[in-house]
Amino acid sequence: MTLRRLLAGLLLLAALTVAAVIGLNRRGEAPLPAQAGVFTATPEQLQRGAYLALAGNCMGCHTARGGPPYAGGLPIETPFGSVHASNLTPDEATGIGGWSAAEFWRAMHNGRSKDGQLLYPAFPYPSFTLVTREDSDAIYAYLRSLPPVSQANRPEALRFPYNTQAALAVWRALFFEPAEFRAEATRDAAWNRGAYLVRGLAHCSACHSARNAFGATDTALEFGGGLMPSSHWYAPALTAADEAGLAQWSSAEVVRLLRTGVAEAGSTLGPMAEVVFRSTQYLSEADLQAMAGFLRTLPQEPAPGAAQRPREPLVPAPASARGAAIYTEHCAQCHGDQGKGGLGAPRALAGNRAVTLDTPANLIRVLLLGGYVPATAGNPRPHGMPPFVQTLSDEEIAAVLTYLRGAWGHQAAPVSTLDVLQSRQGP
Repeated sequence: MTLRRLLAGLLLLAALTVAAVIGLNRRGEAPLPAQAGVFTATPEQLQRGAYLALAGNCMGCHTARGGPPYAGGLPIETPFGSVHASNLTPDEATGIGGWSAAEFWRAMHNGRSKDGQLLYPAFPYPSFTLVTREDSDAIYAYLRSLPPVSQANRPEALRFPYNTQAALAVWRALFFEPAEFRAEATRDAAWNRGAYLVRGLAHCSACHSARNAFGATDTALEFGGGLMPSSHWYAPALTAADEAGLAQWSSAEVVRLLRTGVAEAGSTLGPMAEVVFRSTQYLSEADLQAMAGFLRTLPQEPAPGAAQRPREPLVPAPASARGAAIYTEHCAQCHGDQGKGGLGAPRALAGNRAVTLDTPANLIRVLLLGGYVPATAGNPRPHGMPPFVQTLSDEEIAAVLTYLRGAWGHQAAPVSTLDVLQSRQGP
């Protein structure tokens, strides 16, 4: 009886898998409309499309370092291998020159390529599905106005079975359904505009939400913080006051952070600094205010694991003494003996919530690679911190970070040499 049930279960699983591959991967999809004549863009549409492409930070992924804008080729690392961003210029053979506006919309909304093939969610269509057809057409119009670049798209380098359409179909059946943005009737137009940008085109949850073992974002903990395993950075929770929650910030300070990369209570480093540099610094005052208004109303809860934080500093005395000596030699000149920051520039470390995050990932990356806020119109000559990857050993980095997380009233857990080693081995 047990064997019979096992075989029946396996047959049921196989049937469900086949059903997912054949049918469920089109769940919620509208048929592709027929192309109606030649797409003609207005000057206003081109201008709006250029703006929306900045809001979505399209160039950030679709431009290889030193390569032509929007010509693709940049590898996007995932836990399952790498995917290369595609060519978005209007080249007929290698770009989107042969695409219709409807096919571009289908890619944004349904996650399908021109030929109907399923796209990998490294292209964040789970967020872009909320983008309106009007905005999609504007982005399409702008991209079609760019100089065409003949640059063939590079194939993905994913491990089996993640490189198969069947696996993608099952993934989509489990974790994706096309959607549309629906305004909340109890909120004003500005708040809804902020929700549309943050949840849709700006795809903030792609980094600021945790992902499960299959690479799908945890919708139950939206904006609850997520580790970016391919880069070893942690995008802190926007729903936790002790991480990156903004409920206690003024709208002006949130706008300042998004526009310049720095604010009185914090600054952007790593991947977020790049977002400010390439995207948010160019957004309008109205859109930044809208995003700030939405972000400030996110429910604030303790970050996962906060209840287990130690009530007393967990800093072994020898490590603390060694870390204090390293801090005095390498850090105090800028950050001050008591971690209160130097004259005019370096960020205070005492009381800095970035220092006491549950995960020390960002501290390790900053100490290894340096800390650089973006150069923006509002902060054209930002101060930066030099990298110590060649100066300090893993043991020394662990010691000084352990000291920082236990000094000046901090109560964060120590950093291990293994933590540093794992981050050092990352990209």
